[in-house]
Amino acid sequence: MKIFYSRYIKRLGDLLAAIIALLVFSPVMLVVMVLLMLTGHRKLFFIQPRVGYQNRIFKLMKFKSMTDAKDAKGNLKPDVERLTRFGKLLRKSSLDELPQLINVLKGDMSLIGPRPLLVSYLPLYNEKQRRRHEVKPGITGWAQVNGRNAISWEQKFDLDVWYVDHQTFGLDLSIFFKTIKNIITSEGISQDGQATMEAFKG
Repeated sequence: MKIFYSRYIKRLGDLLAAIIALLVFSPVMLVVMVLLMLTGHRKLFFIQPRVGYQNRIFKLMKFKSMTDAKDAKGNLKPDVERLTRFGKLLRKSSLDELPQLINVLKGDMSLIGPRPLLVSYLPLYNEKQRRRHEVKPGITGWAQVNGRNAISWEQKFDLDVWYVDHQTFGLDLSIFFKTIKNIITSEGISQDGQATMEAFKG
């Protein structure tokens, strides 16, 4: 039953929800793009390879919340220095995640699931942690409503794997409403001293 739900019912729900959300939020997305241009962002979208279902690589889309400012040696400055004031607002409101609705339409992602992480993390996972890729990654997930970036990587992966073993329509619905609550209260946006979260080192 779990497999039938994840492959068919959930996919249909993702498609319908993504189409409706894109229609509803298209004016908001247009305003965000205009404000990004007005606040000095040369690029409107952040596009980066991420790991999806069964370790497949796809290109994740987000609104760009950081500049491409570099130091004297040509290296990107730390995230906290590149994150703009408007970028902070985008992250606090989670509006930077809206373009991922396109990833959901394409089938790369689901609305609910473990967050898609960097390709460079793949060799660092242990056997249990790799199980997070047994389901499609999501815009929000069980780890995001239980601490988001304020918890450790180990805690986050434990929550991801728990979701893999327990996903149901009821759980997904609960995560959806908890996500709305977290957006309103701005919980767990970043770790102390980080713009988001420190890199995973295995």
